[in-house]
Amino acid sequence: MNLRRRTKEHAEVSTESLNDIMFFLLLFFLIVAILGNPNVVKLMLPNSKKTSNVILKPVSLTINKDRTYMINNTPVRFDQIEPAILFELKKTNAASPTVMVRIDQSLSVQDLVDVLQIGDKLKVKMVLATKPSK
Repeated sequence: MNLRRRTKEHAEVSTESLNDIMFFLLLFFLIVAILGNPNVVKLMLPNSKKTSNVILKPVSLTINKDRTYMINNTPVRFDQIEPAILFELKKTNAASPTVMVRIDQSLSVQDLVDVLQIGDKLKVKMVLATKPSK
């Protein structure tokens, strides 16, 4: 008498919903990565031996190597920097207004001085962003 089964059952794992789960995870991490650092502009900052962290939320003035001026990631022309800085400082209502200047290291010192003169005219504290040397 033969009591063995003639059909063998195989274990199966259903992976139909795995694609949906992976898509939502990818979407979630992309959104979190973008919101994590919204003021991202690739620059080669000058080196410094000493660094200090800025605690306040300053207005960010970025100058690319092709002399594109951006205030808080909004492109502005050079002649519009002064009113744009005043507008952003009014929005922050900070006790000591601060502008963080992020300038590409390939630009000349004159480009930096032109921006610092605008800050001096507005009586605003200007801080130069640097990267730590290795």
